[in-house]
Amino acid sequence: MLVSFVYFVTNEMAGSGSGFGFGFAPILFLSLVVACAARPLYPLPSKVSHGSRLPLQTSRPYNIAHRGSNGEIPEETSAAYMRAIEEGADFIETDILSSKDGVLICFHDVTLDDTTDIADHKEFANRKRTYDVQGVNTTGFFTVDFTLKELKLLRVKQRFSFRDQQYNGKFPIITFEEFIAIALDAPRIVGIYPEIKNPIFINQHVKWPGGKLFEDKFVGILKKYGYKGSYLSEPWLKQPLFIQSFAPTSLVFISNLTDSPKIFLIDDITIPTQDTSQSYWEITSDAYLDYIKDYVVGIGPWKDTIVPVLDNYLQTPTDLVARAHSHDLQVHPYTFRNENQYLHFDFHQDPYEEYDYWINKIGVDGLFTDFTGSLHNFQEWTTPLSKDDGDDNSASKLLHKIELLISSYKN
Repeated sequence: MLVSFVYFVTNEMAGSGSGFGFGFAPILFLSLVVACAARPLYPLPSKVSHGSRLPLQTSRPYNIAHRGSNGEIPEETSAAYMRAIEEGADFIETDILSSKDGVLICFHDVTLDDTTDIADHKEFANRKRTYDVQGVNTTGFFTVDFTLKELKLLRVKQRFSFRDQQYNGKFPIITFEEFIAIALDAPRIVGIYPEIKNPIFINQHVKWPGGKLFEDKFVGILKKYGYKGSYLSEPWLKQPLFIQSFAPTSLVFISNLTDSPKIFLIDDITIPTQDTSQSYWEITSDAYLDYIKDYVVGIGPWKDTIVPVLDNYLQTPTDLVARAHSHDLQVHPYTFRNENQYLHFDFHQDPYEEYDYWINKIGVDGLFTDFTGSLHNFQEWTTPLSKDDGDDNSASKLLHKIELLISSYKN
């Protein structure tokens, strides 16, 4: 059922990034779905009460909105996340980096060049730097060289030229706390899926009081907003959360700070882990899966490592999913995209065929997708939710009412 989708964009944050004390600029509204009522405005944290909200579904693979509904709207923006919620996401996913002054932000790249209008801001022209990032000399405008106030002056743009460009320049970078507020303000329970991004690089360039690390700051914000509890525990079901990282040492460190479930991300077979320099083959071995399961509840591999591809055709699937499941680990592969250039020839340019293959043949437990609505529609058509799983199907309700009327008439 469509609900209202009207969102706001705030301007500069008048404070340290704690989530309080916003100076709201003139409010920019963009109506993306025709609906009935506007979303209320509030200072962080959310003060909106939704009463009894529909629960998170747990009966089918999770629909994970990769950087929001970024196939439609520029990634990691409030608009992309709210659109994803509107379209049926179970979790909204984000990448967490830091500003120069230690405020955690939602942004994927350590540099601002590809997805913001930083090049148009001549006042920052002298901020370009070259740093070592995971063993590669990288040149650009780095988030760690800008305060939050400065970052809020920038506007986000679509990463890919073949996607809708009409929203370029309309939305600012958001903070981790603003992201959390979007999930907490959803009309149903929506989980969050933050990645602690490039922790080695961030800890090298940003220092917090008392010798705290990036990981400490990250977990502290989650605890501040009530995120806690092991997978499927009562607290977790109220505020679902997966913590993800490509860095196993960060996941082990965070395990000493919170019992919230964690996902170990796995890159291409040619790329070693960013902190321990372990190979793909080592971290996907049975011995390593047996080790890492003490700290994580699942793995998040790039999908082409699960099912290799040659000349854009699928090859024989590996046994990684089966082996992960044998170690009681979930598998959440990334990234599913609708465009033809991302669909292997086996799927006949049909993203629903791809979803069917991964869910029903490979048997994954969650999917990172740029097109939340497509995955939601596929799942609703093939595995509609039961009433107990939060289904709000008006047709089912109508049939139930008719059944009651017929029963009453017969009696």
